[in-house]
Amino acid sequence: MDAALFQITERVRAALADHTPLRLRGGGSKDFHALQLQGDLLDTRDWRGIVSYEPSELVVTVRAGTPLAELEAVLAAQGQCLAFEPPHFGAATVGGMVATGWSGPSRASVGAVRDYVLGVEILNGRAELLRFGGQVMKNVAGYDVSRLMAGSWGTLGLITEVSLKVLPVAPGETTLRFDGLSQAEALQRLNQWGGQPLPLNASCWVPDAAGADIGTGT
Repeated sequence: MDAALFQITERVRAALADHTPLRLRGGGSKDFHALQLQGDLLDTRDWRGIVSYEPSELVVTVRAGTPLAELEAVLAAQGQCLAFEPPHFGAATVGGMVATGWSGPSRASVGAVRDYVLGVEILNGRAELLRFGGQVMKNVAGYDVSRLMAGSWGTLGLITEVSLKVLPVAPGETTLRFDGLSQAEALQRLNQWGGQPLPLNASCWVPDAAGADIGTGT
């Protein structure tokens, strides 16, 4: 076992013996959330690195403490990306991205974080290292614990490794802006666009002194 993972495992084992709660944290980029921060800090950032990456298979396996920006840079070099556009809010990590389950504006058209999780390795409350899922989309053996980890906020176990489906970067995108639309008009246009086969990633209606602006990206 790698030294960094061994230390994390020993921390969990010691906390179990002492009945001491642990506060799991990667980059701390989601600390502003309303969840109460309590317990001894267990930092995962030493457990980092890309375990395997097969661009032709659209699959990457990465350790939880890996900076999200680092993973996205590696994917971008191959013309690929995390299609659900995870927010960073600073020094986000891959484990934190999955644990919080937060997606970006493209969720409406491509799906959420959980839809791209193929497999996970976790450390449970008994300091046992468990694996669920795999590195393929068609994995139907047993319960889908892998996707259950998305949005669990560390309550079901410490994510140590995750396999993700990635997608090619879109060949192009554009942003449209329309001035002077009322809220009703803006909603009407969004409903019309929503009924078409367009990958709309985001929309925004901003009132101003002259009326309002609406913008949409695809």
